[in-house]
Amino acid sequence: MAERQRAKPQRAERRRGPLHDGWVFLLMTVAPSLISGALWLLSMSVRIRFRNGDDIFRRWQRGEQMILAFWHDRVVMLPAAYRGRKLCILNSQHRDGEIATRALARWGIRSVRGSATRGGAAGFLQLVTAYREGCDLAIVPDGPRGPRHVVKPGIVHLARATGAPIVPVTYAARRKRQLRSWDRLIIPLPFTRVVYVAGEPITVPRDADEAAVEAICRELEDRLNRITDRADAEVAG
Repeated sequence: MAERQRAKPQRAERRRGPLHDGWVFLLMTVAPSLISGALWLLSMSVRIRFRNGDDIFRRWQRGEQMILAFWHDRVVMLPAAYRGRKLCILNSQHRDGEIATRALARWGIRSVRGSATRGGAAGFLQLVTAYREGCDLAIVPDGPRGPRHVVKPGIVHLARATGAPIVPVTYAARRKRQLRSWDRLIIPLPFTRVVYVAGEPITVPRDADEAAVEAICRELEDRLNRITDRADAEVAG
């Protein structure tokens, strides 16, 4: 009897396995194309304005690299605003990270996989390598699971290792949908006005100790919140 009871879950697993594998394959194949296509249509329809972007554009014209820092709730429109040569972003190792990786690849954006909890060290080293290969880096300092609008130290350690300036960036949309996710993700609606705002760059000294790293985290947090408030106020006016 015990042997028959142990066998039942195995037969159930075999029955669910092909369906589960088929669903995952369909999700991984179709979702990135749908997301990439929807983002392209959205970016073609919205009216984009830049504020304080001249310094970033001049740096790109000179071939300089940087680390772009933006909150997780403002991640959707990142590909539509990028004007540099090559961009590399850190995505989580979960399934949604794989979908994002495949969708961003259609925009020519390179991804590495890792997070603060899974593959963090490997992801960090891959980002350093990408920077040395000429990529700008895009980092979500409150990702992948929050707390919302709280900077984690990884981005500061990355700037210290590479010597790249951290440039805070954000956007706001006049008409939008805001999800009930942990980050309250903002999705602009078609044909709305979108305003991007850049903050002053932050340079991290090579010899910055942990106290200095923590202070820079709070400074970056403050700058991101200030430009986000400015962007929100402009589209609301």
